[in-house]
Amino acid sequence: MLRSPFFYFIIVLFLFSCEEKKTINPKTESIQKEAFALRDEAIKSIEEQNFNTALYQFNKSKALFETLKDSANISYILLQIAVIQQTNGDYYGSKETMTEALQYTKNKLYSADINNRLGIADKELSLYESAISYYKEALSEFEDPLIKHAPLQNIAAVYIQQKKYDKAIPILDSLLGSLSKRGLKERALPSDKSILLDNLGYAYFKNGLDEKGFNLMNEGFQIRIETKDTYGSIESYLHLADYYSKKNLQKSDENALAAYNISTKLNSVDERLEALQILISNNHSANTSKYTQKYFTLNDSIIKIRNNFKNKFAKIKYDSKKEKDENEKLRLEKAENELSLQKASYMRIVFVIVFVFLVVLIAILIRYYKNKNKAIELKTSYDTETRIAKKIHDELANDVFNVIAFAESQPLSAENSKENLLQKLDDIYGRVRGISRENNSIDTGANFTRSIKEMLSVYNTRERNIIVTNLEEMNWESIDDMKKITISRILQELMVNMKKHSKANLVVIKFESDLKSILISYMDNGVGCEKSTIVKNGLQNMVNRLLAVNGTIDIDTEPEKGFRVKIIIPEQTQIKV
Repeated sequence: MLRSPFFYFIIVLFLFSCEEKKTINPKTESIQKEAFALRDEAIKSIEEQNFNTALYQFNKSKALFETLKDSANISYILLQIAVIQQTNGDYYGSKETMTEALQYTKNKLYSADINNRLGIADKELSLYESAISYYKEALSEFEDPLIKHAPLQNIAAVYIQQKKYDKAIPILDSLLGSLSKRGLKERALPSDKSILLDNLGYAYFKNGLDEKGFNLMNEGFQIRIETKDTYGSIESYLHLADYYSKKNLQKSDENALAAYNISTKLNSVDERLEALQILISNNHSANTSKYTQKYFTLNDSIIKIRNNFKNKFAKIKYDSKKEKDENEKLRLEKAENELSLQKASYMRIVFVIVFVFLVVLIAILIRYYKNKNKAIELKTSYDTETRIAKKIHDELANDVFNVIAFAESQPLSAENSKENLLQKLDDIYGRVRGISRENNSIDTGANFTRSIKEMLSVYNTRERNIIVTNLEEMNWESIDDMKKITISRILQELMVNMKKHSKANLVVIKFESDLKSILISYMDNGVGCEKSTIVKNGLQNMVNRLLAVNGTIDIDTEPEKGFRVKIIIPEQTQIKV
């Protein structure tokens, strides 16, 4: 954990105290006195670390300042609430509070402080680039050279967190040098120099310059000892413990224990956890298991405490908002009653318009889907006829012509020629029967499953194995004829496509039902294809058939990785009209 000075906060308080001296309207003097009293009580509660009390007082004070439209005080209070949230580990909540504060902020110094705090929140949330952006925004808003040290140190701290030591070192080195300049030297505190020395030394050490880094860290540590900066010494002990962890585990443990004891005394939980992490990592003491147990107990405890804080603050915020909203609610109820009568009248008119619109829309949709299904049916019929014609032309016409030429050129009286002619005619006859079988009417009755098996068996050869599962277990009696025909034609399309293109020797077809839909899974181990060529391969006809019965298809294929198809057809829904 790397720290930066927040001495500029004193200036914020000074400016704010000046704003208190503005002329007070006599009518609002009582409210203003109460608001300031609550605000001052909240500041005192922070000093006593009574954070829940402070939050309650700040929220009450903020509500009063809102009635006075005092944006400066509202902004100041929101900033203080955000500081409390960050102190208790609620960084997301603090960002929300500070974003609200920016809406009221007109003072440039307030805005800079808010941006710097937003950067701190994002740094703790590991949003490093966002944190740097906020720090740079704060840097551009600060004008005092000494105050500019805070966001610059914070940027360097982020770079160290990111292990970008080459970026952190020049910033810290420049800041350290500037403290010796006239005008800054007189105003700077010893703690400002000790922080810079410690962080710069740590960056040099982490960048590989151990001796130089150690000397700077040690110099910063000595300043903290001399000035009795007990809280600052925690960071020096932690950095030295890290330094010695690779050189002298005994000294590393001593420094880590010193950091742990001081942070325990000052109730600084994050530093206690960091010290325990080093002790556990060193694993040099017989108390390592005890340190581990302490770490988990402390970590669990702080998580619980911080979650409780978030919940309590949420309730305080909710109660404050509820009180404000109740007054607003009374004002709105009257207006709502007046509007309700108008709305009732408008709703009747809207209902009539919507009803007429829906009737017209339904009529249009019915007509549209009728025409669409007719078009699909016509296209399916046309595609089927085209496919049959192409198949007859490609597979039979040339063979018939060859048979005629053979009969004309060969002496049919010869036994060999006659047998050859008969064999060719028988082959043509078999293919004609195959085409007829593919496109004849389908038995959708009790013999439906047998007809499917017979159709698929044609493609089951010595070189190709067709496996069909769950076909007969399906409740085909509950499925209408159009869907059965569609299923049969789709399977034919898949078989034809497989035979022509796939070169598969294994095909698996699985039937399933989930009471709502029929699921058909097809898989082969063929050569596959690019998805962009699927339509060209003749499967568009299958897609058209599925559209007519509200079905869906999912094709998964790649070259040399087989061909897989998943088909879903609603079991209970009717065909589109």
